[in-house]
Amino acid sequence: MKAVIQRVKKSKVEVEGENIGEINHGYLVYLGITHSDTKEIADQFIDKLLKIRLFPSEGKAINANISSVEGEILVVSQFTLYASTKKGNRPSFMDAAKPGLAEELYNYVVEQLQNQYHNKVASGVFGADMQVSSINDGPINIILDID
Repeated sequence: MKAVIQRVKKSKVEVEGENIGEINHGYLVYLGITHSDTKEIADQFIDKLLKIRLFPSEGKAINANISSVEGEILVVSQFTLYASTKKGNRPSFMDAAKPGLAEELYNYVVEQLQNQYHNKVASGVFGADMQVSSINDGPINIILDID
């Protein structure tokens, strides 16, 4: 499981012009899933996401987790995080999970975050052509790789 976590002032995702999910102050999470990912790996990812300290606190630029700043989370599926560009000019997506497994684990992550986290958790639509907009804060962008 691999993710790009962006600290944002606000973010939203649209599908066919319709606003599907929107957050203020928090994390925009692009989530990629590979063949070997499981619910146990997803649980590790969720735990790390909720504990990682990417917000300012006590005079330090990166010292507080999302819960302590009452941030919100927007999760967007992103199979292209598993792109390989080692050969040729067209990326290979062989390391990305097949859609069935990827959708199951993506939905699991979103549902678990909604159950475990006390603030707003929004999501995109798995497999849809989405338009994502955000105002990055910092900017802070972290690649979180759980294997």
